[in-house]
Amino acid sequence: MCDSAVLEKWAKDRVNRREFGAMAGLATLAACSPAGQAEGTSGAAASAGLALSESAVNFETADGTMDAFFVHPSSGKHPAIIFWPDIASIREAKRAMARRLAGEGYAVLVLNPYYRDVAGEQYGEFMDLVEAGGFGIVGPWRAKHTADAIMADAEAAVTWLDAQDAVDTAKGIGTEGYCMGGPLAVWSAAGVPARIKAAASFHGGGLVGDDAQSPYKTLGQAQARYLIAVARDDDAKAPAEKTAFADAAKAAGREATVDVYDGDHGWTVPDSPSYAKEAAETAFADKLALYSAAL
Repeated sequence: MCDSAVLEKWAKDRVNRREFGAMAGLATLAACSPAGQAEGTSGAAASAGLALSESAVNFETADGTMDAFFVHPSSGKHPAIIFWPDIASIREAKRAMARRLAGEGYAVLVLNPYYRDVAGEQYGEFMDLVEAGGFGIVGPWRAKHTADAIMADAEAAVTWLDAQDAVDTAKGIGTEGYCMGGPLAVWSAAGVPARIKAAASFHGGGLVGDDAQSPYKTLGQAQARYLIAVARDDDAKAPAEKTAFADAAKAAGREATVDVYDGDHGWTVPDSPSYAKEAAETAFADKLALYSAAL
């Protein structure tokens, strides 16, 4: 998982900052922008013939006002997706990923998981967090991500989404999470089982644990299908966890695909030092297949 040791390694390696920034920018545009082209300043773009609309939004939760990024096709009603970002939270790489998914016909809401403490973008790209001290800054914010808190957040997000003209409430909702967002996606499905019908975790950490509300222990509360995309280095550290999750899904009667991908932790995120385009494209296709089948 993306723990302090991983962040320290990336900081120590110090991928040439200028070179990395250029690489991440090109990867984001190529892999995440609609039709592989940069987004215009109007906030709308075309992908597969779809024009997109996007906006910064806010809505109320049990713990305050959550801010988020919402992007969707400009016309029609579409299945909604709740998007939980990684440790660096909302930034352009995540907005680009959401635009790409919206271009496939989904209404995508990227949540600020740290809204209890801070609003808006905190880091322009992933390496900004690494160079700023990583866990030392966001650790206290993450400590508030209990199962109950995230389930309540998911319920508030679903309520807001279901009130939007762009959302097809006759369809189920999907949720996806990256790194620390992986368990948040799993908890979301358990928290709003009547609406959330698909959950995907990409290099998610902490999916299996001893706590009574460990994500894999909440599958019986859900009505979702799962895609658990495991990083190869995470699997090398804890090979039993994928089996434990798969066994828990089977016991709960939930359909789950649990696979190890050919990428290290963070491989799906274009501004991550471990971004691996080929494996990321495989994960994206698998995610679309999950949503097509479940929503």
